[in-house]
Amino acid sequence: MGRVGYFFLYLALGLVALFQIFPIVWLFLFSLKSNREIFAGSPFALPQEIRWENYLAVWDGGIGNYFWNSVWITALSILLTLLFASMAVFVITRMKWKLSKLVLGLFMVGLMIPIHSSLIPLFNMFLSVNLINNPISIVITYTAYNLPITMMILLGFYYTLPKEIEEAAIIDGASLHRMFFRIILPISAPVLATTAIINMIYNWNEFVFVNTFISSDRYKTLTVGIQNFVGQYMTDWGAIGATLVISVLPILVAFFFFSNKIVEGISSSAVKG
Repeated sequence: MGRVGYFFLYLALGLVALFQIFPIVWLFLFSLKSNREIFAGSPFALPQEIRWENYLAVWDGGIGNYFWNSVWITALSILLTLLFASMAVFVITRMKWKLSKLVLGLFMVGLMIPIHSSLIPLFNMFLSVNLINNPISIVITYTAYNLPITMMILLGFYYTLPKEIEEAAIIDGASLHRMFFRIILPISAPVLATTAIINMIYNWNEFVFVNTFISSDRYKTLTVGIQNFVGQYMTDWGAIGATLVISVLPILVAFFFFSNKIVEGISSSAVKG
């Protein structure tokens, strides 16, 4: 490909990047406007008066508590999902036992269960064990629902691991648990980073389970807490825009710092022929 070809290639990639970045910039400008500017002015116009008080309003409205709930619920769910999925995939792919294929199939069935079909059974189950309006119910649900997709991504990577690594560890006297936690998990870091990002996007943006199982403002996450800024007669759209900006930032930061790990994890998890 000559210089002209590279020029048009980079031009096309630049246009794609522009279209990707524009909604984020537009949302940030939206969060700095008043209701009058939003509805009376052009949607693409710059704010006539920068209203940083929109961010102060959402903070005073409890956004800090919602943000913290989203952070610790998302982090704990990701940690449990990666740990349980790694253990399950290690046992299924690296050990020989009769029911390994059946157990793997049972996990993969989880990919075919729609979220909405499980709301009532899960609600009844959590109600019977007194976990309604308890964030633990959200952590359990996120962990269970993310296990199948996480295991599916990890499978390709674990199948490609050479057996010599485990054999050398066993010869050196490593126990099964030590081999898993000190050798296999560190090697799996790139693909674990990929699955962590996928889990983070789902957990951070999830709405249905939190809205169904949590009623107290004390335990609500960002996606549900944003409803507090929607009134019956008046809605502060600038404050809603500020809330959305705050909710998007962690995802963008995660992609910025782990983008290389994501690419490496996707390539390493591919099954080699």
